[in-house]
Amino acid sequence: MVKSLWTAIWLVYLSAPVTDLLWGDHGTVGTVLGWCGLTAFVCGYMLLVFRTGRGERNEWVIGSLVGLAAGSTALVLTLGESWLVLFVYVSIASGAALPLRLARWALPVTAALMAALAFVVPDGGDDLLALLIPALLGGAAMTGVRQLLRTTIALREARATVAQLAANEERLRLARDLHDLLGHSLSLITLKSELAGRMLPARPEDAAQQVADIERVSRQALVDVREAVTGYRRPRLASELAGAQVALTAAGVVAELPAEPDTLLDGVDEDAESALAWSLREAVTNVVRHSGARRCTVELLRRQTLDGPVLELSVEDDGSGTGPGAGAGGGPGNGLTGLRERLEKAGGTLDAGRVRRGFRLVARVPAPAPADVVSGA
Repeated sequence: MVKSLWTAIWLVYLSAPVTDLLWGDHGTVGTVLGWCGLTAFVCGYMLLVFRTGRGERNEWVIGSLVGLAAGSTALVLTLGESWLVLFVYVSIASGAALPLRLARWALPVTAALMAALAFVVPDGGDDLLALLIPALLGGAAMTGVRQLLRTTIALREARATVAQLAANEERLRLARDLHDLLGHSLSLITLKSELAGRMLPARPEDAAQQVADIERVSRQALVDVREAVTGYRRPRLASELAGAQVALTAAGVVAELPAEPDTLLDGVDEDAESALAWSLREAVTNVVRHSGARRCTVELLRRQTLDGPVLELSVEDDGSGTGPGAGAGGGPGNGLTGLRERLEKAGGTLDAGRVRRGFRLVARVPAPAPADVVSGA
């Protein structure tokens, strides 16, 4: 309704043809044909301008404009110079409905046709300049309006796309967090449940301790899931090393872990540390679940590479299973894919694969020296 109103307002400038029909000396037949022609012109103009931007093909638009121009020419030649104003509307419709590359040719052609008719009909040259300027300026202004509308539509679509991408990214984050959190916690609960079942007949005190550990792990898993859902989950490497010790020991795997990781974390970004912590959790979880290993070695050290200093975490086992993050077919699974995405967002890399006596996962993140951090600040 608003668009129709704004389009119809400018029809007030058709007062010259209307006045000519009301008080001109055209006879009954000429007057009737004039009203029919004016009505057809207005309907065609309104339909063309109103539907601008709805994806019509250029052939349809060009055909409609040619029809308007032909009808205007016939009315001017039949009824006189008062009808030259119709070409102003043809020019405006050309600017509104045609793409810029076509409108830049349609506008001068329309103006030239109007000028030619002005010199053909009697007294047509008197108002030629007063009509040429609105025709050219109005058509040029409508091309700008058309481009503005197309830009606005593109911005709205881009905004919707950004919102969709943000929602997808949040779903991926939540999926990664839940996979890593629940995989580790449920694996530990399963191991301790099996231990409690084996201890229950002969060693009820030890079985009770395992059940207490299961309760503690379950409560902590619930807290972690809540934090992951709200987006506040940021694991620390030291706490994940402690959890790895508990999980590997419960699975009967001899664990070799770094003693003091905090001394190596100076200058490491929180996101990078969190990516390493997630990598350690996923690697240890899969060692427990898939590898069948007897020994697992975790190393954390700084290295100087061609890309700069990095903090490197390596997890190596001597098992014969599928290895961390492997899928059912032995290929990369969700765990390994999620780790690679986390590390890439932190500027790091991930290498994982079989070695001679097991499986090895190496995660690296940028780790500037403390002096570099101070100078950068």
